[in-house]
Amino acid sequence: MTLPNNILQNVQTYNKADLAYLQNLSCFIHTANKKYKDFEKANPANLGDTITFDKPPRFVAADGLNVNFQGVEQRVQSLTVDKAKNIGINISAQQLIFNVEDYMSLFGKGAIEELAAVVESDIAGLCVSAPYRFYGNGVTPINSFGQLAKALALFRNYGAAPYMTRGYLLDIAVPDIVSNGLNQFAQNRNNDIANSWELGPFSRCDWYESNLLPVHTAGSEGQAAVTLTVVSVTQDSDGAITAITFSGCSAASDADSVKENDKFQFQDGVSGPNIRYLTFVGHKTSANPVQFRATADAASTAGSQVTVTIDPPLQAAFGKNQNISRQIVAGMQVKVLPSHRAGMIQSGDQFYVAMPPLPSTDPFASSVAVDPETGASLRMYTGAQFGQNLYGTVHDVIWGKTIVNNNCMSLIFPL
Repeated sequence: MTLPNNILQNVQTYNKADLAYLQNLSCFIHTANKKYKDFEKANPANLGDTITFDKPPRFVAADGLNVNFQGVEQRVQSLTVDKAKNIGINISAQQLIFNVEDYMSLFGKGAIEELAAVVESDIAGLCVSAPYRFYGNGVTPINSFGQLAKALALFRNYGAAPYMTRGYLLDIAVPDIVSNGLNQFAQNRNNDIANSWELGPFSRCDWYESNLLPVHTAGSEGQAAVTLTVVSVTQDSDGAITAITFSGCSAASDADSVKENDKFQFQDGVSGPNIRYLTFVGHKTSANPVQFRATADAASTAGSQVTVTIDPPLQAAFGKNQNISRQIVAGMQVKVLPSHRAGMIQSGDQFYVAMPPLPSTDPFASSVAVDPETGASLRMYTGAQFGQNLYGTVHDVIWGKTIVNNNCMSLIFPL
């Protein structure tokens, strides 16, 4: 009976190895900012715990030397630990005794592979739900270094944080990008990518690939590739547009007209000068077309109209929150992206994941492994099921994620 006891004493060793494997498998988990690794000290790792963090304040420069003092607005964002997953494995005492290494290493590795994929996939969902800007139209593939460079140029032109830029690409798009690059005369770069068949750093951005990028299924307007026309807008007390009513829906009284996280872009050459985003800092007209994200599902009405609540609020009036070059008026037109798979560019280390440690499962043998550098944690516990000749082993984890939306942009890959 001493062998099972020895195994239980080695739970910590196996769990540390599993934690390292979880991080190495997952580019989103690995590259996220886990600054809040002491998250649990506020409240001990209860699901639903929330913290807030400050975002940079915004100001606007006024003319002349006579000063009109501006109020200070604290901009905050929340990070909530609201997700949990586990994998439990049953094994008999005989299997445990005679297949110790296979059970604890091979089976544990298989469990962590599955757990890592589920957690990674959830975190990757931010590629759809957070950005309001995007590159790609959902029809033309992203398959060249030139397209990556253009995406980064637009990303930076808007005014995203200029440091720690990371891009997440669809894995099956990478061979086409590399192949395209090998046709260009760039000896040093081509030697690197030809040897590894990986992108690595390019244009001051570190590139990663994933087979777990999320799919967004567009509403009827995106599926039908219709052009919607602005009818009217809804404004908040500060004059920012928070919702827009459009005409031209593909069908009347359609519950699936617009889906949450559908993405829209104003079209050029319609109803006056082309509308553009202002730079996030400096409030100067950028090269970026005005794009936005639907924050909720919306149904079309009997008049083939639909009212879409939007992120971000769009404001043309002068002030620190002004973000568009002209007012939105009736007659302007937008297009909606079709269904697509989304990657992402993000910068400034403002992509946060919290994975606080779970408590001990005493009296059952347990280990909570925490990476001291990244704050990622994983719990493993095991024990006998009374009278059943079975040992149960569980790997589990809780986590939360968020990203500052002005420092990220979706990369749109066709399905």
